[in-house]
Amino acid sequence: MKACYLGFLLLVMILGGCANPQQQQRIDQDLAEMKRRLAANETALVELRKAQAAGGGQQQLAGLTRGQADLKADFDSFRNQVLSMQGDVEEQAAARQKLQAELTSLRDELRFKVKAIEERLAKLEKAPPKVAATAPAPVSAEELYQQGLDAIRNQNNFALGRERLQAFLKQYPKHHLAVNATYWIGEAWYGEKKYENAILQFQDVVEKYGDQPKVASALLKQGLAFQALGDKDNARVIWAKLQERFPKSPEAKKAAALMKK
Repeated sequence: MKACYLGFLLLVMILGGCANPQQQQRIDQDLAEMKRRLAANETALVELRKAQAAGGGQQQLAGLTRGQADLKADFDSFRNQVLSMQGDVEEQAAARQKLQAELTSLRDELRFKVKAIEERLAKLEKAPPKVAATAPAPVSAEELYQQGLDAIRNQNNFALGRERLQAFLKQYPKHHLAVNATYWIGEAWYGEKKYENAILQFQDVVEKYGDQPKVASALLKQGLAFQALGDKDNARVIWAKLQERFPKSPEAKKAAALMKK
């Protein structure tokens, strides 16, 4: 019986290291009480042996038997208490193990993210700096005008030529080549056989530029546009006006020849 108590008390001491402060205090108190009562029973047992050697001991034996019964009952209760605490300790151990696994998983995930960020930063540091896109070199008024003129006269690209010349007039409306640009836009319409647009464009030259020599060219070509539309009467009127305003111009001679046909 004593060996059983001692083995169990050893288990209690081991579990006591895992208990919380309140459980530890209660275990210490119960353990001290068990030790005290066990020591008292041992003392009573010694007295009983002495009494039996002297021929008595019946009363001591009865008292010792009752003490052993009480001690066994208390021991059983204490054992149940300790076993219950053991279950709590095992649950706490399982919870700690689960928490540790979650912390380990979280740590690994954070390490992975940190490594990915470090790799991205390293790539950015190694990447060559972006060079700002350079704006196209500015084009002078003369260059822009010549681009439009070449597209019409040398490439028969009337739409492109018209676009360049319109851009020229928008940027340099007061330039001395503005009258020429306005005229050649009319030539582009004429080259595309869009005679109505050509007539309006040549009229724009006539109204804006007064006695400029290019006005004579505009009147001649305006008459040709009317003739292309089958309107010979208006063509002759335009050419007559040309001869009246610019009688010595080469365009006036061409108009006279056309009117004889």
